[in-house]
Amino acid sequence: MRHTSLVIALSAALLALATLAQALEVEERGFFPARVDDGSQLRLIGTAELRVFAPLIESFQEIHPDIAIDYTTASSAEIFRALIREQGPFDLAISSAMDLQLKLANDGFAHGYSSEETARLPSWARWRDQVFGFTSEPAVVVISPQHFEGLALPRSRHELVALLREHPERFSGAVGTYDVRESGLGYLFATQEARNSDTFWRLAEVFGRLDVRLYCCSGQMIDDIANGELAMAYNVLGSYAEQHVDPDSDLQIIRLGDYRNVMLRTVLIPTTARDPVQAGLFLDHLLRSGNAENFTGPRILPPLRDPAMRDTSDFGPIRLGPALLVYLDALNREAFLETWSNSVEQP
Repeated sequence: MRHTSLVIALSAALLALATLAQALEVEERGFFPARVDDGSQLRLIGTAELRVFAPLIESFQEIHPDIAIDYTTASSAEIFRALIREQGPFDLAISSAMDLQLKLANDGFAHGYSSEETARLPSWARWRDQVFGFTSEPAVVVISPQHFEGLALPRSRHELVALLREHPERFSGAVGTYDVRESGLGYLFATQEARNSDTFWRLAEVFGRLDVRLYCCSGQMIDDIANGELAMAYNVLGSYAEQHVDPDSDLQIIRLGDYRNVMLRTVLIPTTARDPVQAGLFLDHLLRSGNAENFTGPRILPPLRDPAMRDTSDFGPIRLGPALLVYLDALNREAFLETWSNSVEQP
């Protein structure tokens, strides 16, 4: 990997340099200068960590050396707020929260775009030529095997509920999952699972009895399993988990067989984009990266149609469509969060 990225640490000095940064809760910011002089610049905002997204930026610049890339990492909720309230001048928004991306498009905050690459997408991975999926990333369970010593590993949510109920002494205070009030991806996974799995609320109640620990991000949950603070993390993004699990790590991934949430990482061109034409070039590059058979560049994020996953019986990507907007309705969201809070925050 070519080390051209300049990672800009969060500091008062950085926040003073950019008006938008004052409004955004920025996690990382990286600048990839053009490889030739007098190039143009694209501003991207995304949920993927800089180290995860950098290979896609660098492979794009191999093809378009005249384009500099300014990449900002923020949470999916922050990205949504930045484009709705702050009208941030980003050329592309790349998010793991499919529902929030769909709402941006539905509310008039996304440009339409079409190309040969968008035409190749399956219907479940695009919405009105405005929102496009380029990865399929399942939610998984990550465990510390030492905490499960002597126990049969669960193969379904029913078995997971039973296991946690039978061994509260092992798992009290040692289970982590998303705080769905703050995490856009966590809310997406939770609402979709509530629609499709009859065990979701039973599992939430068990989590509450075990004093579940709530997190913003998959990375933090994985770190706390690695350092021994957690025995298990539920609904971790599989693509992040796979980067941390190797033969030398004290981590293990469990893919529950009864139902699998598969998130599509999506991209759109905001209506505030300064250069929508060149944004389209990068969008097409992302879509090509999602083609497992034809993309030859470096890859950390999984493809859109992974042959190893799509041939399994439990493969079921969350489709881009109006159903994603149901739980974004203010009343529906309030009711869901109230029920969820009552389940996981028991006295």
